[in-house]
Amino acid sequence: MESKDNKQIILTGDRPTGRLHLGHYVGSLKRRVELQNSGKFDQINILIADDQALTDNADNPGKIRDNIINVVLDYLSAGLDPAKTTICVQSQLPALHALTFYYMNMVTTARLSRNPTVKAEMQLRGFSDEGLPAGFFTYPVSQCADITAFDATVVPVGEDQLPMIEQAREIVERFNRIYGDTLVLPKAMIPENEFQRRLPGIDGKAKMSKSLGNCIYLSDDAKTVKKQVNGKMFTDPTHLRIEDPGHTEGNVVFTYLDAFATDEHFVEFLPEYANLEELKEHYRRGGLGDGTCKKFLINVLNELLDPIRAERAKWAADIDSVYDIILEGTKTAQERTNAVLARVQSAMRIDYFKDRSIVKEWEELLKKQA
Repeated sequence: MESKDNKQIILTGDRPTGRLHLGHYVGSLKRRVELQNSGKFDQINILIADDQALTDNADNPGKIRDNIINVVLDYLSAGLDPAKTTICVQSQLPALHALTFYYMNMVTTARLSRNPTVKAEMQLRGFSDEGLPAGFFTYPVSQCADITAFDATVVPVGEDQLPMIEQAREIVERFNRIYGDTLVLPKAMIPENEFQRRLPGIDGKAKMSKSLGNCIYLSDDAKTVKKQVNGKMFTDPTHLRIEDPGHTEGNVVFTYLDAFATDEHFVEFLPEYANLEELKEHYRRGGLGDGTCKKFLINVLNELLDPIRAERAKWAADIDSVYDIILEGTKTAQERTNAVLARVQSAMRIDYFKDRSIVKEWEELLKKQA
């Protein structure tokens, strides 16, 4: 099904299991702000996926509750505007739960078990087949409910999440074949820049993780950023002396400079180089120390984070307003998702109390049997 009235609608979101970090910023948050301000979309909906977070944190719901405000503060400090973007809470949208249940019948357990994203997430969290919570196993179905409940046409995701969108599209296509043209078929939007697709942890691990301590958070102060870069960020292990030739590929300092440094940063903080390529060339031939590169990166990151920190402090001083933003956004989302649920139930002919047509149908059946 095409979007109603050809509207362009985005659905995206985050699990509220902690503060957002530079990986979130590069991978999704910066892009969301750009999309919000582009004027190309009729709706932008951002879902705080607390239900999904509970699938592997059911024994610690306080962790989820404690981070709802944290995540919204990070959203607002990075530039998301509640006048342009609807920020809402997943668990407070009952339509999502109903749709998830209906969609369970559109997919087999065998298909779910083949989803590579689920497999990767299971491995990351140490789940075995025997110890896997059913809610976690079926979260691709829940994600499909999230997407379709907003009639989303576009879902910004990283490449690792593409199998989730593929599975959502399969569910939508099967539902529409059975019940008629009811659900909007979503498309994935992946980051345009390769450095936006996966920012590694500062220790070089593929993914930033709070438990690994390899994150730089958007709310970290300048002292913490300096400590994380100088103390934990990996460089080239073969670059033992300043005069040694160094490798920039796989060197986390240069990975972060690729993601964040601009020519203007060189003018301000390291004017002896015109651009990043000149810095890389010097490092490769030898004669450039890791300390100089790290100091430059610290300045680049703090220039990025300074306005974010200031905006966060402003919102943190007025949590009542933050609460109202989430509340109003969730009310708006309830209206949108309830309308889709009503359409789905009508297509499935389980809207028994919409009118009294079921009585008439029963009477007609009795006449035929007479």
